[in-house]
Amino acid sequence: MVAPGFIVGLVLPLILPADTSADVRFRFASYINNYMVLQKEPAGAVIWGYGIFGATVTVTLCQDKETIMEKVTSVKAHSNSWMVVLDPTKPGGPYEVMAQQTFGRTNFTLRVHDVLFGDVWLCSGQSNMQMTVSQIFNATRELSNTAAYQSVRIFSVSLTEAEQELEDLAKVDLQWSKPTSENLGHGVFKYMSAVCWLFGRNLYDTLHYPIGLISSSWGGTPIEAWSSGRSLKTCGVPTRGFAQSDSVTGPSKNSVLWNAMIHPLHNMTLKGMIWYQGESNINVNRDLYNCTFPALIEDWRQAFHRGSQGQTERFFPFGFVQLSSYLSATSDDKFPQIRWHQTADFGYVPNVRMPNTFMAVAMDLCDRTSPYGSIHPRDKQTVAYRLHLGARAVAYGEKLIFQGPLPEKMELLADRGLLNLTYSQQIQVKKQDKIFEISCCSDRQCKWLPAPMGTFSAQTLALNVSSCHGTPAAVRYAWTTWPCEYKRCPLYHPSSTLPAPPFIAFMTDQIPGDLSKLAK
Repeated sequence: MVAPGFIVGLVLPLILPADTSADVRFRFASYINNYMVLQKEPAGAVIWGYGIFGATVTVTLCQDKETIMEKVTSVKAHSNSWMVVLDPTKPGGPYEVMAQQTFGRTNFTLRVHDVLFGDVWLCSGQSNMQMTVSQIFNATRELSNTAAYQSVRIFSVSLTEAEQELEDLAKVDLQWSKPTSENLGHGVFKYMSAVCWLFGRNLYDTLHYPIGLISSSWGGTPIEAWSSGRSLKTCGVPTRGFAQSDSVTGPSKNSVLWNAMIHPLHNMTLKGMIWYQGESNINVNRDLYNCTFPALIEDWRQAFHRGSQGQTERFFPFGFVQLSSYLSATSDDKFPQIRWHQTADFGYVPNVRMPNTFMAVAMDLCDRTSPYGSIHPRDKQTVAYRLHLGARAVAYGEKLIFQGPLPEKMELLADRGLLNLTYSQQIQVKKQDKIFEISCCSDRQCKWLPAPMGTFSAQTLALNVSSCHGTPAAVRYAWTTWPCEYKRCPLYHPSSTLPAPPFIAFMTDQIPGDLSKLAK
């Protein structure tokens, strides 16, 4: 898709439709269009596009035919691009944005209307982010629930690959739109992300001002395809890519989706991002995910901060979904490893390697009968709700509980065959015998054994480790592909109903996450 609005020759008698802008060489960037949301104060929204080198471009923000502000710039050589940063603007609207190019005796004008100011969030990842509202539980009801959310605007990037970084999107699936049942439920894995939409809807219910949502996802894709060459080099990822895996059904070549579907957005001023990916790395560079994921976050933050002329925060909020459950034919621990690596091996976020991040635990949202396979659970409402709690705490500074309980202290009572765990929060307990395991070592060999749950109180839980006749070395929780049935894991926070995340820790750890001591 190309230039929005219309182009009018103001001095010469020239009227051109938008799709001939290549001739005129004056247009907005692909995602600047009617119905868009621009980032509100305290940041300044970036408006940019392409023009004729040497031309002057004047950008005007209007409301009810009154000029609110005006910015003047010129078209750069080589890139033939122009850019302005608007003054910070309060949430609301609608506004009109007008850009006028003056070159010699010729003027051309572009206009986009019904523009709102609010918070803009980018949503990316693979198929669980790509699933549409038509694919989730209670789809009919959710698709009809749009009338109250006309200030939540949606945009969807086309599935595109590129060998080099693109400056603008090659194609757009869904231009900025008000939500309708048609564009939210366009098809299977097409157009707008359900997680993205529901997340934004929850934010709107809390914030009561416009929200802009950009969906840029592709199913079956590993993190390497979404990562720049810079971040992959940081983690020692082979430059020639890797062998195809059953878990990879989309593009897998290094950086091709970063180049085509993320980098073209980097001039945009954003509030934050959410991410749902990891399944395709089960058999692809799994052991590097504790580097590649934090590196992606850091690299995207740098890129968007620089591209927006410093308007997008350097450490903007970044949320993600920890992998849900999957009915696997094997009983390996590849899913638990990815879940752990998603936190940079801390078991929780934010942490020192992943500052200003938040996580939605989803291992209890399993779906045995999903028509899209158990790897695609249909309860995206709870995922989005848990994500929005994290955003409210991390991005908006609200004081609330946004993550489930983790142990902060362990005490081994070997003579009694007990391991006492003290949690950082109150715990709601439903006993489940095989979800805790103890690493029992003797004769230089270690084996994982069940550690049944015993007595508990408001913040403590005793595990029975009497089956270990050697030395208990480590403990882990929910370290399986399918830890529990739907919303029936044994540990939750009692009032928020947030599940305790999986963890693994050595006995000498006071809390999970000592990187020097972790078992694989």
